[in-house]
Amino acid sequence: MTSQTTSHSKSTGRATAAQTARDPAFENVGASPPTLTQAIPSALREAKIATAAYYRAEQRGFAPGNELADWLAAEREVERL
Repeated sequence: MTSQTTSHSKSTGRATAAQTARDPAFENVGASPPTLTQAIPSALREAKIATAAYYRAEQRGFAPGNELADWLAAEREVERL
């Protein structure tokens, strides 16, 4: 990169066409939208699953022994959203 290009991008705060072409932040411009699992941050996704699993357990009276089944069903439910 030349000093002229560098000084231009610093002075205007905008990327030049050459910088944009190589910048990974611009690689997916125009690509199809992300899937739900890509769009929801993992912490939010896990919170949604935990909430759905809680409601499933509540529906069955919190009987022990079905926690894993509740969690897996909640994962599938969140994936369908």
